[in-house]
Amino acid sequence: MKKFKIIKTLIMSATIALSISNVAFAANYKVKSGDSLYTIGKLFNTTSNELMANNKLKSSLIYPGQTLKVSCATHTVVKGDTLYLIAKKYGISLNSLREANNKWGNYIYPGDVLNLPGIKPTTESITPKPVISYTQAELDILARLITAESQDQPYDAQVGVGAVVVSRVKSSTFPNTITSVIYQKDDKYYQFTPVENGWINKPATATAVKAAKDALNGIDPSNGALYYFDKSATNKWLWSKPIRARIGDMIFVY
Repeated sequence: MKKFKIIKTLIMSATIALSISNVAFAANYKVKSGDSLYTIGKLFNTTSNELMANNKLKSSLIYPGQTLKVSCATHTVVKGDTLYLIAKKYGISLNSLREANNKWGNYIYPGDVLNLPGIKPTTESITPKPVISYTQAELDILARLITAESQDQPYDAQVGVGAVVVSRVKSSTFPNTITSVIYQKDDKYYQFTPVENGWINKPATATAVKAAKDALNGIDPSNGALYYFDKSATNKWLWSKPIRARIGDMIFVY
C-alpha cells in the first residue's frame, strides 16, 4: 500500500509538472526593428538567458519578424474591449501593452489574443482589476438594476446598463458611488424607473450578476454612454443626445 502511494504521488507530481510546462510559453512575440533580447526580457519581466534557453537560440542575435516564445498570460478580446480598458484591468501600462503586441493603432477585434507583459501564465484564471471600487452589496444592487431594466435583452445590453452606472460613478456630473448613482433623485424623480416602481428590490438573475461584474471590470458595450432607454421611448430630450450604441431594444446615449 505504501509503495502504491509513492507511485501515485510521483504520477501526480509528473502531471502537475506537465501542466506547468504546457503553459510555460503562453504567448508568441514578433520581433520588431530595434528590439534586443535585453529589451524584450525587460518588457516581459524575464532575462536574455531565459529567452535564449526557451527559444533554443545559439546566440543573442535576433532579427525583425522573428517569432519568440515568451512567458506571459494572454487576454482574448471581447466586444467592448479597448487597449486602454484591458491595460487598466490587469494593472499594466498602456504603452507596455502596445509594445508587447505591436499594436500602435486603437483597433482591436473580438477574438484577438493579446500578450499581457509582466503577468506570468497560470492554470488559474486571472482576476481583472475593477475600474471602480465597490462592495458586495453594491454588486448586488447593480445586478438587480440590470435585471429590472434589461433581463429580456441581449447580454451586451445588460452589460451596457451596468456600464452606464459605472460611467456615471466615474463622471464628475453624477454621485461617486454605485448606490448613490442608482438612488439619485432630482426634482422629486428617481433617475432609474425600477427604484421608483420597486422592481429594484427583486432578486438579481445569475446572468445579471455576471453582466454587473463585466461592467465593473471595464467592459463597456455602451461606448461610454451615460443614459439608456427603450427604443419605444418618446422623450425628445433623450433622443436628442448623441447615440453611442443600439443593442436589442435599448438605446445608449451620451
